[in-house]
Amino acid sequence: MTARGGGSVQFAACFEDPPAPGARAGAPGAGASGGARVIEGLRLALILLASAVLVVVLFRRLSLPPLLGYLLVGVWIGPHALGWVPDSPTARGVAEFGVVFLMFSIGLEFSLPKLTQMRRLVFGLGGLQVAATGIALGALLVAAGTGWQAAFVIAAALAMSSTAIVVRMLAERLELETPHGRASVGVLLFQDLAVVPLLIVIPALGHEGAALAATLGIAALKGLGVLALILFFGQRLMRAWFHMVARRRSHELFVINVLFITLGLAYVTERAGLSLALGAFLAGLLISETEYRHQVEDDIRPFREVLLGLFFVSMGMRLDLRVVFDQAGVVALLFVVPMLVKFGVVAGLARLFGQTPGAALRAGLALAQAGEFGLVLASVGMVTGALEAPLFHAVVAATLLSMLVAPFLIQHSDRLVLRWSSSEWLLRSLALHQVAVQSIARERHVVICGYGRTGQRLARLLEREGIAYVALDLDPDRVREAVAAGESVVYGDASRRETLVAAGINRAAALVISFVDTAAAVRTLARAHELSPSLPVIVRTRDDADLERLSEAGAAEVVPDSFESSLMLASHAMLMIGVPVRRVLAHLREMRGDRYRLLRGFYRGRGRRAGRSRRRDAAAAALRHPRVRRVRRRAHARRARSGRRRCRGERAPTARHPGRGARPRDPPQAG
Repeated sequence: MTARGGGSVQFAACFEDPPAPGARAGAPGAGASGGARVIEGLRLALILLASAVLVVVLFRRLSLPPLLGYLLVGVWIGPHALGWVPDSPTARGVAEFGVVFLMFSIGLEFSLPKLTQMRRLVFGLGGLQVAATGIALGALLVAAGTGWQAAFVIAAALAMSSTAIVVRMLAERLELETPHGRASVGVLLFQDLAVVPLLIVIPALGHEGAALAATLGIAALKGLGVLALILFFGQRLMRAWFHMVARRRSHELFVINVLFITLGLAYVTERAGLSLALGAFLAGLLISETEYRHQVEDDIRPFREVLLGLFFVSMGMRLDLRVVFDQAGVVALLFVVPMLVKFGVVAGLARLFGQTPGAALRAGLALAQAGEFGLVLASVGMVTGALEAPLFHAVVAATLLSMLVAPFLIQHSDRLVLRWSSSEWLLRSLALHQVAVQSIARERHVVICGYGRTGQRLARLLEREGIAYVALDLDPDRVREAVAAGESVVYGDASRRETLVAAGINRAAALVISFVDTAAAVRTLARAHELSPSLPVIVRTRDDADLERLSEAGAAEVVPDSFESSLMLASHAMLMIGVPVRRVLAHLREMRGDRYRLLRGFYRGRGRRAGRSRRRDAAAAALRHPRVRRVRRRAHARRARSGRRRCRGERAPTARHPGRGARPRDPPQAG
């Protein structure tokens, strides 16, 4: 592929190998037969799929990001290691579409209301982080003797962080709504936005002097023109176009239309001398303003995951471990120095933006690593010739190492922050003091972990019964609103030992985990049983998939959302079709008694009470027998007829018909 006007160059072009000397297209014996090529392609596909499945399963077990597994698969089976798979330009061309769908997903996640709400963190903190980190790393690289073009590409690539790793780890730790979580997400959003102009600027770096300025000016004009054209007319056409497609009520047509829009806009921007990724980003941005964004995201996810995985496999296949070992010092510097610089820049800027020392340090640890977009920018830099092959291998190796270290840094960030920040102990003590103040005068209370909708409904019911409670939540806005309303809610992490102690777990009557996060629930269960082994813990879960795991962790009862919702659906359906309320309630009691251990223990006793209960159950079952019910109906009918005969046609007023009594007889005549 060749670049037009210094614009887009396909990422796969950087990996194309020159033809062998003297090779001639179409020469006899130059290629295998069609059948042999099919078999060879099938063999390569099987090797890729089998290796990816095994490695990704292993990484999932270790709670590591799967994209690291794809990179290691490429390194393992590539031509520079085991050599099972040759570095095919065709496979790399297909892998490039993984980047296209990644940029489409990034555009789909953006929305003007979200950017407006987080504008201070996104454009303020995020913009300063990218600029400060890029300038610092670029200056260090130029001082070390690197050319300014290569320094620009490396600094831009290493200034990025991994959105996939950071967001996933923060979500697992329930820290997305914490101060450092919001700061991290704001910086990541700006980094994703910054990739778009960088994909336009980096291909123009191959020119010198006035040609470079002219190329950048032309690229900027093209970008602004295409951007204005697509956004101005696209906003008006996209919604109407999707309405027309959705009216056909065909899922296949809807998916085809999404692929057409994504690849079509990518083709338009590529023909305009820009990048394929820019067109895909604009397509996602246009669709994000319609009501079809969630359906589109679900439909596009399989294509994105598969093709993006293939892209990372191809990147790993290009990593020559011998070159990496030969320049191990360069790799170590590119691994250590950028992480230290980013950590310092993010932590310092976060403090300037009003974050506490602990939150600033946590944000710095979360964003210190390089990311997947750094690999994309490095590959584009290699295409343009700004980045030589040895430096490219060193950047890829350093990026891979930093992404491997990132999950462990985030996982142990609390321990590191407590060691580095003296004020963090004071802030932690103040938070625990607030929890203790709420629980100090309470005995036999309920500790509610999570104050979302489920936790709030539980708190309302406990208040009606006069039962005290202490609720713990990690959303500062929700805690502030609840405290303003006079509710007993405090900010705290229920999975921490000291937080549970401050909440009075030793004096509590029960603990309820109302959030749906199995890993966090298991940690909370372990802490709770360590502090109070006899305390009953009720855990909420989404379905029965984690039932055994939570029960083995010590949950007294596990309440799945899917089970309770199915019972409610069944009860409403039976009531709608005329089933008596008593029978519906009996069915619900029976199904809940079979499902929940506590209810089973309540309905089944021992000794004399158990005997009476069994006799009552047997009598109730006998009365429900069809033959007995027919006999009872006939007896009731006979009693009704005899009663009417005794009344001689008179009928007393009833509660249902208060005015329909029989007319009284005339009083007897006197004399």
